[in-house]
Amino acid sequence: MIKISAIDHIVLRVVDVEAMIAFYTTVLGCSLERSEPEQGLYQLRAGSALIDLVAVHLPLGQQGGCAPGKEGRNLDHFCLRIESCDEASLRAHLRNLGVEAGPSTQRYGAEGRGPSIYIGDPEGNIIEFKGPVKS
Repeated sequence: MIKISAIDHIVLRVVDVEAMIAFYTTVLGCSLERSEPEQGLYQLRAGSALIDLVAVHLPLGQQGGCAPGKEGRNLDHFCLRIESCDEASLRAHLRNLGVEAGPSTQRYGAEGRGPSIYIGDPEGNIIEFKGPVKS
């Protein structure tokens, strides 16, 4: 039997690598851990996981077909578990960076029901911030 302990990484195919790196490092606080520019691969540290950005116009990105667009995204969304969910502070941080956040609601995730807010990145991928479950 396979026992999954965590998400190791996700891969997003992107058009504007620089804008996406800027968004994920500035807005989400990720750090650029590794890059292979000739392949179009940029790996960003997100807690214990990685978010890989693959440029659609370079070798790795070309393997996936067309670039994501209004007619279809890379995925529906991905969820990042955040350690605390002070909604006012989170919204202020996002607003200061020009990022519009959706409404806060309680959603069910890996640890149970807790606070959740959705945002979008520069290329339309949806990111969910999921706070801790209240006991």
